[in-house]
Amino acid sequence: MKTNLTKLSSQLRLVLAASVAATSVVTAPALAQDDAEAKSVEKIAVVGTRAAPRSIGDSAVPIDIISEEEFTNQGATDMVSMMQTVVPSFNVNDQPINDASTLVRPANLRGMASDHTLVLVNGKRRHRSAVITFLGGGLSDGAQGPDISTIPSAALKQVEVLRDGAAAQYGSDALAGVINFVLKDSDEGGMFEARHGSYYEGDGDMLQLSGNIGMPLGDSGFANFTAEYRTADTTSRSVQRDDAAALIEAGNTAVADPAQIWGNPEIKHDYKLFANLGMDLSDDSRVYLFGNYAEREVEGGFYYRNPHTRGGVADGGVDTNGTPLLLVGDLDGVGTGVECPLVRITDNNVLDDADYALIADNSTAVGANCFAFNEMLPGGFTPRFGGVVEDMSLVLGTSGEFGNEIGYDVSLNFGQNSVDFAINNTINPSLGPDTPTSFKPGTYTQTEKTLDIDLTKPLEVGLSEPLYLAGGFQYRHETYESEAGDAASWSIGPLASQGFGIGSNGFPGLSARSEGEASRHNIAFYLDAEAYLTDDLLLTAAVRYEDFSDFGDTTKGKVSLRYQATESIALRSAYSTGFKAPTVGQSNVRNVSTLFGQDGRLIDRATLPPTDPISVQKGGTQLTPEESESISVGIVAEFDSGLFLTVDYYHIEVTDRISTTSGIALTEADIAALLAQGVEDASSFSEVSYFTNDFDTTTEGVDIVANYSMDMFGGETKYALAYNWTSTTVDDASDNISADRVHMLEDNLPATRYSLTANHTNGDWRVLGRLNYAGSIFEDHLDSGLPIDNVSSEYTFDLELGYNFTDNMQLVLGAKNLFDERPDRNVMWDNEVAGSKYPTTSPIGINGGFYYLRALYTF
Repeated sequence: MKTNLTKLSSQLRLVLAASVAATSVVTAPALAQDDAEAKSVEKIAVVGTRAAPRSIGDSAVPIDIISEEEFTNQGATDMVSMMQTVVPSFNVNDQPINDASTLVRPANLRGMASDHTLVLVNGKRRHRSAVITFLGGGLSDGAQGPDISTIPSAALKQVEVLRDGAAAQYGSDALAGVINFVLKDSDEGGMFEARHGSYYEGDGDMLQLSGNIGMPLGDSGFANFTAEYRTADTTSRSVQRDDAAALIEAGNTAVADPAQIWGNPEIKHDYKLFANLGMDLSDDSRVYLFGNYAEREVEGGFYYRNPHTRGGVADGGVDTNGTPLLLVGDLDGVGTGVECPLVRITDNNVLDDADYALIADNSTAVGANCFAFNEMLPGGFTPRFGGVVEDMSLVLGTSGEFGNEIGYDVSLNFGQNSVDFAINNTINPSLGPDTPTSFKPGTYTQTEKTLDIDLTKPLEVGLSEPLYLAGGFQYRHETYESEAGDAASWSIGPLASQGFGIGSNGFPGLSARSEGEASRHNIAFYLDAEAYLTDDLLLTAAVRYEDFSDFGDTTKGKVSLRYQATESIALRSAYSTGFKAPTVGQSNVRNVSTLFGQDGRLIDRATLPPTDPISVQKGGTQLTPEESESISVGIVAEFDSGLFLTVDYYHIEVTDRISTTSGIALTEADIAALLAQGVEDASSFSEVSYFTNDFDTTTEGVDIVANYSMDMFGGETKYALAYNWTSTTVDDASDNISADRVHMLEDNLPATRYSLTANHTNGDWRVLGRLNYAGSIFEDHLDSGLPIDNVSSEYTFDLELGYNFTDNMQLVLGAKNLFDERPDRNVMWDNEVAGSKYPTTSPIGINGGFYYLRALYTF
């Protein structure tokens, strides 16, 4: 462990001495205690119930409510990182070099995959991202969840996090819980914020501008608008790879230092627009409309391509003596015209070898006809991968109440997310010297259309409160469209038959014959009931039936109760069954990822639909839903002293989990059979993977939340503790899931994570401090069986100082990871393989300390 107890105790003393730490992380009302009286501020949640909204202390299941203030009082700016700061069981890793995960980082609630959490906006289902995280750090491999980073924090009134299985209430995906983003609905006032930050090492400069304004809409409505713009530079936490260093030492001056960059990608632009409108039509009815448009362009690093050893580009095998050969293309065709000589690689710099000089001199017939990519890229190359993510949605609805106390809510919901991939500084090797170096490999688009009809009715049945009934209907249509990339990104060039790779190297384009559109629809009926059987005992129940056009139907249920044992203490528990339907994308997507193989060399792995001939040949079958059983038991305590405490245990069993298989090697016979079937680019693949229902897991854990407020030093200090322990066990897995993959599923997230926060306000001053702890993890470095068994547990500390110059203007100076903590240096696999200075999936990140300045104007 990098940080010992002495350092921890000094940090704790600093927290207390500065009166820092605060209302943060998870939830619960903050109760201010003074000598005269206790002031109670209740937080009300809509999620988790279709009866009257309840305070989080009165809920039968664990709910966190994060206020607007809690989001703004931190150094993170993207929504995924902000959620990790304020919700104890919400985890996210950096994804420096991980294909599509670089564009949309997968996040995990309660140790589950990123698409096991249902996301709502204003209570309506949020559409999925088009990005499928083919390399999702083990736990989220193959996941396709919503992209919550398209939601600007300035648009939010609060966020409600239901930490309990809720598929019976809300439908597919809610195995780990539900996150409901509630938009601001003010009809006046607003804010503007400018924020700038940078890492201690002087890189990763970030600029963010955001604004919100509320305006009246007629005499009884509101129109609330939010805009945000952000850019961020790259970071680098790399060392030179040993193979690149050997090339430089041998005299190759064209190799970059470092040849490969591990760090944050560049965000070239990221702008978000959100609108939320509503108007009363009468005393008993209203109409609402909300939606968004967002666009983000991201570019990050990829693996370095060695100019001697990269397969399909430079590796020509060996001669009869075992000497490595350079891959040389015969431009007029093998056996036709000028013959090309063998080019032997006798040292670490083929550029100064006599054999190479024969083909590099284009003034000769041999040189003009014989081509190696060292002539174009003498130092090798490192592709730059990214793309443009575009997101839009529109929800239109009406709600109200009929004369007989029947409430209604009818809405139409359209959502679409697309990703247009781009890869630069690379080649299509089969095209030889005619290859471009920039490509558009293709576009994926996820589209969802939903009709919701919800009805509620309170019934007097002789209990202390009415029995609340809710029922409804949902129709949803989903489409996943694959659009081919530019021809050069997938074309089979004239050198393919000579061993040169096909398609844009690193991320081959989607070919015209593979593009298409797949869709499905489903219908759902649900029924909810809530009643206080006595003044102290709340019982809730839900049942939901769904029928999908592609795999059939399912029925799930949930029951929960809350018992007020004493004036201060309540007990709560829930049992639910749930499901997650395979997405249309998981059933139909095609993709090729480049990663390290067991021998330390780069390989191309094709992820194919499970019904593709290659997948079927290797055991693929049509996907079926995941099924879950979830149990939670907890205690809620609200004491007269102002202390609020919740402790909740959860146990989630998931069977037939959907994920991508580990890489399955293709034999020469496999490739020959595929070529015979017309799969022309089969020779480019070293491995294949496909989506499958292939393993079962049991996840259990404990969440602890404690909040307390008190007057001190002439001001008020709010304290909060948020703690999470989570353990996942893979109960059953087929041979398609490797042992290292199982290890990642079980141990790539910290078993224990907690934060202690305090926020002290005194007149115009505010001081916030937050102590964070993340336990150790296992990392299968580079996805290739290079294990790091104990990525060290770490403490980090955040500090923020704010001052109100006027009633409207506030200036804030802060630091995230104040003491510049890093994970332990990666001494096992740093320059030996790929140049990563630190374990890349460390829960505290690899970039170190980050400082920022923000100015906030409210009106």
